[in-house]
Amino acid sequence: MKSVERWYSDRMGQDITLARWGHDGVPVLALPTAGGDAEEVERHKLVDVLGDLIDAGHVRLYSCDSVAGKAMMQEHGDVAYRCWLLNQFHQAVAAEVVPAMQADSGHRLVTVTGSSIGAFNSVALLCRFPHLFRLAIAMSGTYEIERFVGGYTEDLFYATPQRFLPGMDGAGLELHRQRYVLLASGTGAWEDIDESWRMADVLGARGIPNRVDNWGPDYEHEWPTWWAMLPQYLRELLGLG
Repeated sequence: MKSVERWYSDRMGQDITLARWGHDGVPVLALPTAGGDAEEVERHKLVDVLGDLIDAGHVRLYSCDSVAGKAMMQEHGDVAYRCWLLNQFHQAVAAEVVPAMQADSGHRLVTVTGSSIGAFNSVALLCRFPHLFRLAIAMSGTYEIERFVGGYTEDLFYATPQRFLPGMDGAGLELHRQRYVLLASGTGAWEDIDESWRMADVLGARGIPNRVDNWGPDYEHEWPTWWAMLPQYLRELLGLG
């Protein structure tokens, strides 16, 4: 049920890993938190909680290294490099990771999900490449990314929906308006649901369908929250049993 591929990405100038769990079903790309690797979702038991959907052939789960997130968390290079790498990471997912998923699964459109910085990347990827992604399930999102990068360059503009979406016109948004973004957050420790509401305001102003779900104070910025959220949303939004 599990396979792991690794290759050198010319776009990023370094290796990237893509892991897969499952034998059939809707392709779901689960992006790691912060600087996590492709197998973070397995170590933190997200694969386990999705086990029934995976085993039944409803979901084929993929995950790739959070290359740009690692650079942010470990402060690799200068600000210009980290902004460039975030932009290039999104390009590599679109031009390398997603085609590998499509070839493996036979599906054209991908559902993307993630938590914390993974939620930011999920929304950014759908907004940048709506021809590749049908749905983003963003959990406990951290969307004010500039503070993690350490500054701002033009690369960050193109990588950040809050910056590039307001300037898009109606024709450019036609496909975006056929997509959907689910923004879920608790209000417990280390959660900031206001970030989700601000992201929703940006999406809504451009007519991109979205929803904010408040899970309340019992749900913290931790894996058990995402164990509860993701199976529920995959069943609801993908119409799975």
